[in-house]
Amino acid sequence: MSNIKSGALVYYKSKAAIVTAVSDKIDILFFKTTKRVRDKDIKLLHPGPCKDVDSLDLSPPNEVESLDEILELLEEETVTLEELAEYLYDDYTPQTAWSSWMLVVDGLYFEGDIDAINTRPLEVIKADKAEREAKKAQKEAWNSLLARIKSGKIIDEDRSHLVEVEQLACGERENSRILKTIGIRETKEDAHKLLLKLGYWQEEYNPWPRRMGVDMSNPELDIPDAVECERRDFQHMQAWAIDDVGNQDPDDAISLDGNRLWVHIADASSIISPDSELDIEARSRGTNLYLPDQVIHMLPAGITERLGLGLQEQSPALSIGFEVSETGELENIEVCFSLLKVTRITYDDADAELDTTFADIKAVTERYHQRRMDNNAAMLDLPEVNITVKEGKIEVTPYSTTGSRLLVMECMLAAGEAVARFAEDNNIPIPYASQPEPEEIQHPEKPSEHYAYRRHFKSSRHATAPEPHFGLGLPYYTRVTSPLRRYLDLVVHQQLRAFLTGQALLDQDALIERIGLADEASFASRKTERFSNQHWKMLYLKANKDWQGEAIVVFQTDRNVTVIMPTLALEPKIRPKEKVELDQSLTVQVSSVDIADLQANFRVI
Repeated sequence: MSNIKSGALVYYKSKAAIVTAVSDKIDILFFKTTKRVRDKDIKLLHPGPCKDVDSLDLSPPNEVESLDEILELLEEETVTLEELAEYLYDDYTPQTAWSSWMLVVDGLYFEGDIDAINTRPLEVIKADKAEREAKKAQKEAWNSLLARIKSGKIIDEDRSHLVEVEQLACGERENSRILKTIGIRETKEDAHKLLLKLGYWQEEYNPWPRRMGVDMSNPELDIPDAVECERRDFQHMQAWAIDDVGNQDPDDAISLDGNRLWVHIADASSIISPDSELDIEARSRGTNLYLPDQVIHMLPAGITERLGLGLQEQSPALSIGFEVSETGELENIEVCFSLLKVTRITYDDADAELDTTFADIKAVTERYHQRRMDNNAAMLDLPEVNITVKEGKIEVTPYSTTGSRLLVMECMLAAGEAVARFAEDNNIPIPYASQPEPEEIQHPEKPSEHYAYRRHFKSSRHATAPEPHFGLGLPYYTRVTSPLRRYLDLVVHQQLRAFLTGQALLDQDALIERIGLADEASFASRKTERFSNQHWKMLYLKANKDWQGEAIVVFQTDRNVTVIMPTLALEPKIRPKEKVELDQSLTVQVSSVDIADLQANFRVI
């Protein structure tokens, strides 16, 4: 303590301080405040006199001239702080003592303590210096990147750094250093907005497939030859495959042979056997993925070319035949493999022949439909639209439930019930589809009643035991008519083939496993489709900034009303200036669109 006197420059808690008095302890002026400390708490840098810290340049010292020579000179020497200051600055003053000590504290060139300072090995200094320069350049680049992001103008080199933001926007990570640093919430929506602002993503970019983790590649697998089996020759019957214009995967057709209605389905199980490579691939996907701008298939396209009904001169099929009684009940059900000739026709053309060519089939399906209605089947009348994107142009077309669509729908439902009954009667394990009954059965008429009734419905589900499907008004049901597009339909086909040809059936455990995997994959695809449709609807409105249309009030609260838009199948909330009534028709105009949030605002006009 005898070496420390008033006015000395000392080092305390990484800062410079001046000694003001010495007794049993030492008083120092530290940050304009007097503190009493022990001698072991401080390091003596210079005996003084030093008037005040403000008289010192406390910034990090610049590179010392001839530093390389000094380092070589002191390479094997141990010196005191006073000696180091003499070497570096040719003088030992409070300022040179402070600057010298800062070089020691910095740790690049020197190490040690006040009375024993050594030069670090030159090769270590060189390596550490290069590392520091790299970090400095990296920091400068990082700050420049952030500045460009904040300004909204990035360069090509920035795109690799923004991958983390893209991954967050796609739900592939939960955080982003960039967003956190610039003060933007680390959410998928805010990340999406930033990527749009920067031009990293174009507005058209749809993040939902990646968010849902769906496979966006079409399967490319070898297609084996079809398995031969005994087939009934149905080429004498007129078979119709009725589809939308441009449909490329016709997988069902209908015939009427006397009183017997036949539903023919592409014979997918003749090529895709259980646990084959194709089967496992289809299981992982669950279903076709239908997006406005593309279709991702569950199976290779070559299978549809071979099995699609009406695509070849002769079409192999799994055929389901039954009669429909006057009360709409199915009778005399049979299932077989067949060979037929199929005529393809559009819904529009079928509508024109509904009361002529299709009059007898229509009569059968009307009886079946009436039975379902008598069983409280729910025919919810809420708008649906078809969204297509071709060459960058977005088209939104409302679905129209025409007579031929209803006819085909009833045929397909009847086929599902027929196969469910056939499987139950013959102890064939299959995935049945069911839906619980809502707490209250209603018969809605007005749009608001349909909207309210939908909210009471529970989701349909698959199980290995048959249960009623309330929404369809059926006591038994399975999905069987789309084996090229839905995996569980394919499983039903595989089980029917095994039964009809005397092969081993999949057991309950295998069936439960397939249901779980397929449902999980299908759920992701359905969510992807729903949100992707909403994405393209927002783009449609963005491209049509003055869009106007009808909106029907279906729900009210004190703050706003919910409307449904028949031409867009949107259900936004709006705040009308005047009082409105349920089921009142309003004319609204779009006022703003947020693509990232999938929201559009409308005002009443």
